[in-house]
Amino acid sequence: MDCIIHRKAEFSASHRYWLPELSEEENQKLFGLCSRFPGHGHNYVLFVSLAGELDQYGMVQNLSYVKKIIKQEITSQLDYSHLNDTWPEFKETLPTTENIARIIWQKLAPHLPLVQIQLLENPHLWAEYQGENMEATLTVQTHFSAAHRLALPQLTLEQNSEIYGKCARTHGHGHNYHLEVSVAGKIDPRTGMLVDLGVLQKVINDYVVEPFDHTFLNKDIAYFAEVVPTAENIAVHIAQLLQEPIAKIGGELDKVKLIESPNNSCEIFCRQTVRNSAINQQREAVLV
Repeated sequence: MDCIIHRKAEFSASHRYWLPELSEEENQKLFGLCSRFPGHGHNYVLFVSLAGELDQYGMVQNLSYVKKIIKQEITSQLDYSHLNDTWPEFKETLPTTENIARIIWQKLAPHLPLVQIQLLENPHLWAEYQGENMEATLTVQTHFSAAHRLALPQLTLEQNSEIYGKCARTHGHGHNYHLEVSVAGKIDPRTGMLVDLGVLQKVINDYVVEPFDHTFLNKDIAYFAEVVPTAENIAVHIAQLLQEPIAKIGGELDKVKLIESPNNSCEIFCRQTVRNSAINQQREAVLV
């Protein structure tokens, strides 16, 4: 029986998005505030995921060894560094979150049975890499507040209450929704960007956050006049809204996760077959 384990590590580092072959104006247009000299910093959080069969000691890998390798190959080199000057790979491709995750994979792969690297630049932005050449996933987290009522119009209040409980009450109720949008694509070999982050954030804001925020979904969003706005249906509709505009900026919508409350959330996998196939191939490669 195979098992996946996860090891967390942290490092603090600065970086700058700047291409010397471009003018200052071109760098500012491409990278915005991230092009400022001498750069800016983050407290990065790293999750290293490993797969394998349990050994006689009940472990996939000895965690003391895993900790030692991560420190030796990654954190001791990156912590309190300026990333652009730390590894030669960042001279070729800028140290964006997605590209840092890719290079970390390359550094650790000779030592550990990896299945995924997840790197959080901050709590609202992270990248995942699974060893697929230049392909990675970038996730943006945002939020909106909205009210809804769960009820089918053809049913009585009593019937709806049997199905939806308190959520069927006549005047509805509200949530502070947290939304995670994951986009897959190839990392640009020079800029290190999967998609332009500023443009991606604008797409999410224009198509979802602004239209949904501070609304009564059943009455203010036309789609939910006919569809009950459960968390699942809201997530499905968000995925429908985002697929085409994300494709236009060069990415592919991978996943939409909607967190309705600390106890309730749902995920829509928009390219589940591709994603699961990649993970399974990694497992097979590790376990052979």
